[in-house]
Amino acid sequence: MKYYIIAGEPSGDIYGSRLIKEILRQNPKAKIRCWGGDLMKDSGGELAMHYKDLAFMGFFEVLKNILKILKNIRFCKKDLLDFKPDKLIFIDYPGFNLRIAKWAKKKGFSTYFYISPQIWAWKENRVNSIKRYIDQMYVILPFEKELYEKKHKYNVQYFGHPLVNIIDESLKSLNRKNNLPPTIAILPGSRKQEINLILDKILDVVNDFDDYEFVIAGLSHIKKETYFKAIKKKNLNVKVVFNQTYQLLNNSQAAIVTSGTATLETALIGTPQLVCYATNSFNIFIARLFVRVNFISLVNLILNKETVTELVQSDVNSKNIKTELTQILSYKETKMKKDYKTIRKLLKGKNIENKIIDHINKN
Repeated sequence: MKYYIIAGEPSGDIYGSRLIKEILRQNPKAKIRCWGGDLMKDSGGELAMHYKDLAFMGFFEVLKNILKILKNIRFCKKDLLDFKPDKLIFIDYPGFNLRIAKWAKKKGFSTYFYISPQIWAWKENRVNSIKRYIDQMYVILPFEKELYEKKHKYNVQYFGHPLVNIIDESLKSLNRKNNLPPTIAILPGSRKQEINLILDKILDVVNDFDDYEFVIAGLSHIKKETYFKAIKKKNLNVKVVFNQTYQLLNNSQAAIVTSGTATLETALIGTPQLVCYATNSFNIFIARLFVRVNFISLVNLILNKETVTELVQSDVNSKNIKTELTQILSYKETKMKKDYKTIRKLLKGKNIENKIIDHINKN
C-alpha cells in the first residue's frame, strides 16, 4: 500500500507523524511519501517538501509569494503522478490542499482530509469542494461534525482531538520543577511574520513583573536571530528555549500566547493564558470583511464563550497586557482552569490515529 500525505505547517507535521507511525505499525512494508517536516520524516515518511518552504500566512503574504505557490502546486501534481499512491491524505492547509484535491479526484485518486478547514469561521462555501473532491473528512472538533452533517448533509468522522493524547503522552515524561523561579511563558507564533509583529509588544511588559522570569518558546525552524533581535532591541534579560514548549508551559504560572493551536495546547496543559494576536493592516481588513466568528482562540471557540482574554491588533499594547496578566496571576486562573477541564472532556478520544487509518484502509 502506498500513501501520500500533505501537511503544510508545524501542527500538521505533528499529526502527520502520528498517522505515519500508525500506518507502519499496521503495515511495515507500506510506502509513504509526504509534505511536512522533520517529525514526519523521522517517523518513516519520505519527505518531498518541507513545510518551512510553504508557510505563507495571511492574504498579503500569499499574494507576494504566488509564483512560488504555483510552482509548488505543479511539483505536487507531477510528484503524485510519479508516485501513484493508493491513498492521498490531506492534513489541514486548505488553500493548497483543496486545490490539489480537485485535481487529484479528477485523476482518480482516493482522497481523505484530516483536520477540517475552518469553514465555521470563513469560506463556508469550501464545503462544496469538500463534498465533491474529498472521499472522507476526519474532523477534530465536536461542533464541526454537527455543522457538516446537520447543515450540509455530508457525513464526517470524529474520533476526538489528537492534541489531548499528544500532550498527555508528553507530560508523562516531564516533571514540574519546583526549584525554578516563577515563570511567564511567551509563545509568539510559528511563523516569522507573526513573531515580528507580536514579540516587540509583549516584551514591553517584562520590566513590570520583576518577580517573574519571562521565557520565550522558540521553534527550531525559525532563525534564532528573530527572537534575539527583539530581546536585544529592548535590552532585556529574557531567555529563549527551543523545542521545549510543553516543558516550559508545564513549569509556568502563566503564558502569553498568539492565536492558533498553541492556545489549545496551553489549555490542555493547564496553564492560565492571555491570547494576543496582531497581523498587518491588509490582512485584518480582509478578515473583518469575511471572518464570521466571535473569538480568535480555539479555547473560546470550543466553549463558545470568553474563557481566556483576547487582545487583537491595537489592543495588543503594554497597558492592556499588563492589566490582563496581573489579573491572571492573581485571581482569574481558577475559573479558567475549570473551563480547561471541560475542554478536555469534549476533546478526549482513544486510539484516534488507529481508527482513522483503519477507516481509510476500509474505504
